[in-house]
Amino acid sequence: MKVAIIPEKCIACGLCQTYSDVFDYDDDGIVKFSGTSENVKTFIDDANILTAVKSCPTKALTLP
Repeated sequence: MKVAIIPEKCIACGLCQTYSDVFDYDDDGIVKFSGTSENVKTFIDDANILTAVKSCPTKALTLP
């Protein structure tokens, strides 16, 4: 499963990290992937990541 982050859409609500620890935040509270500065990353299918993507209120997380 490929997941993309659109930082410009993030409102720093923190919801995604409550579902999965693959998400982290920069100094301004904007979502990023843990341990990398990439905005697109591929993961094995994971229900928690999928829930985080579907729950993002601003669609800052997408499945391209």
